[in-house]
Amino acid sequence: MSYNIKEMIKDKKVTFVRYRKGELIYSTECGFEFPVPTDDTGDGVFLAEDKAMFFMRYIRQHIASIEKEQAANAN
Repeated sequence: MSYNIKEMIKDKKVTFVRYRKGELIYSTECGFEFPVPTDDTGDGVFLAEDKAMFFMRYIRQHIASIEKEQAANAN
């Protein structure tokens, strides 16, 4: 599966879904869920709904981890 990060964030929002094991889980408008590690948040403010562009770093990291896992399983 391929992910288009530009389509996920351009003029879109993310919504907080849940907190679990030290991670804030957010969802894009298209339903892609990604974690935001609380140990990486510093003194940032994380709203229930926010601009997806602000979360591009976390979305990109999660896509990379999914693709890495898929590549490992393909071998």
